[in-house]
Amino acid sequence: MSREEQRRKIRQEREGLIEELEAIYHKSFERLTELDLGEGSVARLTQLLLRSREAAITPLQEEIEAPLITCAPTQA
Repeated sequence: MSREEQRRKIRQEREGLIEELEAIYHKSFERLTELDLGEGSVARLTQLLLRSREAAITPLQEEIEAPLITCAPTQA
């Protein structure tokens, strides 16, 4: 398998994982609306979910968006 194919497969895996995580968080937010909790409890839980989502997904997105370095810089 070529290096480019490996990169493509890894990128696809990261993107798939992001999609799965987004679906999980979406379901969690939907369930919050069904719970019979006070506004304060829902707000705190929502904030925790948002922080968790950010921590889980951002590193994956950053890696996808990171520039590809193909060679070391030359020394002057």
